[in-house]
Amino acid sequence: MTSTEVTTESEDSGPSGYAAARLRLLQEKAQPGPPRRAALASLTDDWLTALFATATEQTGVRGAALVAVGGYGRGELSPRSDLDLVLLHDGSADAGAIASLADRIWYPVWDLGLALDHSVRTPGEARKTAAEDLKVQLGLLDARPVAGDRGLVAAMRTTILADWRNQAPKRLPALDELCRERAERQGELQFLLEPDLKEARGGLRDATALRAVAASWVADAPREGLAEARRILLDARDALHLTTGRATDRLALQEQDQVATALGLLDADALLRQVYEAARTVSYATDVTWREVHRVLRARSVRPRLRAMLGGGKTAATERNPLAEGVVEADGEVVLARTARPERDAVLVLRAAAAAAQSELPISRHVVRHLAAAARPLPVPWPAEAREELVTLLGAGEATIPVWEALEAEGLITRLLPDWERVHCRPQRNPVHTWTVDRHLVEAAVRASSLTRRVGRPDLLLVAALLHDIGKGWPGDHSVAGEVIARDVAARIGFDQHDVGVIATLVRHHLLLVETATRRDLDDPATVRSVATAVGSASTLELLHALTEADALATGPAAWSTWRASLVADLVTRVAAVLAGEATADPEPVEPSAEQERLAIEALRTGEPVLALHAQAETPNEDGEPEPIGVELLIALPDRPGVLPAAAGVLALHRLTVRAADLRAVELPTELGECVDVLLLSWRVAAEYGSLPQAARLRADLVRALDGSLDIPARLAEREAAYPRRRGVKAPPPRVTVAAAGSRLATVIEVRAQDAPGLLHRIGRALEQSAVRVRSAHVSTLGANAVDAFYVTGADGEPLSDARATELAREVERALG
Repeated sequence: MTSTEVTTESEDSGPSGYAAARLRLLQEKAQPGPPRRAALASLTDDWLTALFATATEQTGVRGAALVAVGGYGRGELSPRSDLDLVLLHDGSADAGAIASLADRIWYPVWDLGLALDHSVRTPGEARKTAAEDLKVQLGLLDARPVAGDRGLVAAMRTTILADWRNQAPKRLPALDELCRERAERQGELQFLLEPDLKEARGGLRDATALRAVAASWVADAPREGLAEARRILLDARDALHLTTGRATDRLALQEQDQVATALGLLDADALLRQVYEAARTVSYATDVTWREVHRVLRARSVRPRLRAMLGGGKTAATERNPLAEGVVEADGEVVLARTARPERDAVLVLRAAAAAAQSELPISRHVVRHLAAAARPLPVPWPAEAREELVTLLGAGEATIPVWEALEAEGLITRLLPDWERVHCRPQRNPVHTWTVDRHLVEAAVRASSLTRRVGRPDLLLVAALLHDIGKGWPGDHSVAGEVIARDVAARIGFDQHDVGVIATLVRHHLLLVETATRRDLDDPATVRSVATAVGSASTLELLHALTEADALATGPAAWSTWRASLVADLVTRVAAVLAGEATADPEPVEPSAEQERLAIEALRTGEPVLALHAQAETPNEDGEPEPIGVELLIALPDRPGVLPAAAGVLALHRLTVRAADLRAVELPTELGECVDVLLLSWRVAAEYGSLPQAARLRADLVRALDGSLDIPARLAEREAAYPRRRGVKAPPPRVTVAAAGSRLATVIEVRAQDAPGLLHRIGRALEQSAVRVRSAHVSTLGANAVDAFYVTGADGEPLSDARATELAREVERALG
């Protein structure tokens, strides 16, 4: 059935007929997208026209019209969109008749359960309200007559548009501020895992704002791709409405696969990538448009003064300040010099971009488009100047980002670096990550730019930062794939064989330092030697150290801290000593601190657990702002079975989240001259909510857990049963592996799992039940993910056989599954 047939059938059938016709239309598979939105608007028009005709006949009101505004006014009606309506009247009818007319229209709409945004106004009242309320004025810019006196609507619309254009110098800055405030609240659509398709920056609200700017005649948005971007966002919202049955604009994780299927896309990642690309188009158009608006408004405000100064003659020519060869600044933007010849100068793209970033100026959209159309491709390998300009661009800090985005909007980045296409707008489904893959890489280069003084080869650092996750566009381990791609890209850029090897090593091992520092026993010589072997040289080590920090800082706030930085720095110091030949084969283990030693001696004397709980002071970060380290819990007790699961279980019962943990044994002499192992557990914890428990209560419960009078598994099970599982992302299953060549003194078991209350307790119980001894443990939590390493031995104190180690990993994985 066509939409025309649906409309005809429903014309005389009243609300129930309209509802049935509406349902049939929304269930049709043949015409999604703009045709369905237009058909739904037309169907609704016909129904409302019939309502209006009946209502005016019954009330006798003349000189009135029903007006659609907002999205309905544009004829873009999504399945669950509000109906934005204005009942416009010329003021000739009495108030009671107008109220009766309105009721006869509004109530049938409400009876069908449709959301309605309504008002009743004369043209004068509409004009006055628009002058006072910017949002009302924006809605009226899209006013469209549905029924009644069309001349009345046309006159009002003409007046509203004239007011909008006359008030542009005041209204447009206010609209810009409104958009900025909304973006601050909602975030950037192109980077959000659960974006609001309407309100987030780059969403439908911004696309509507661009229409309003165009209506002011002050500036026009870039048209290329904008209509298609709006269509993609509207289609996604339509599918979301139909999938959820709700008037929602937020693309929640649990609904993305269904929405993708409804749109004929492969999966949720394909959906997000398409949405992100559309949002990026809208965001770029928004940036360019508002920049042009402010430029025009500044020029308008300056021009009368210039005319007065020049006696009413011609205004002064725009000043052009040279920035680089073929590149100048004009009117606050970077443009090409009149002598520039992009068809002859292959480096001009990078030179203009580097100059713009270094000058912290926007690069003109017209220049970028001209370069995209006319610039010669760079030879392979690149000339030295091109490589230097790329490094200059990457080293400009925050100013790099808008320039990079301008180049990317016109396809210049993928032309320079073809492998970039694989990571372009690629989502990252790890909540630790703030950005898409491509933006994360640029952010890493921005972060690395502040660390270039720490390394001898800042060019290698910046390029490695840009490429470190380039393998995420390929199957398998992204570090392994990335090494191959980075080697090709570095050679393409023009680095020599040695530098290509260094960049490839940095990409291959960009996670090595932080993973080793937080998951391995740094007192084990094998740990340090393995890192030294992988890195190969002191110069590469210092680059890797800086890259590690830049990568973490560009990931998100959960990925870096003073604690992590100190662990990585400690590892780098040890590895540097090995690379310099200063380390012995078996360095002395780190001595316990004075407090740890005091606690250990007290535990040995009493034979009982001894605890100390410290709320650590805040320390300033690089910006001078305080950075909380957390709460440190120290536990010492004579070595005995079951310590790890008991201690972890007690913390879970007290709702303490373990951010990091370290377990190790120290030998202390007894009064009889014997040496006894005392376990030292160092925890960094945070209260899930509420205040921290007292150390005395923790100690009492730990004693009970160790003597068996406190049944921790049962208590944790009771608590979990009392609180229903919260709805959220379905986490991948836990993975437990044996680290190859992790240590010559113990077997290293690695656990990667979704962080949850009692997780460490369950791991400890599984290890305990497998009759192995935990020699040391290194626990870290990154966002919602736990990444733990346990150094275990058999009862004889020796590493496990390969077969036994593999079986142990399976046992722990089963316990967590």
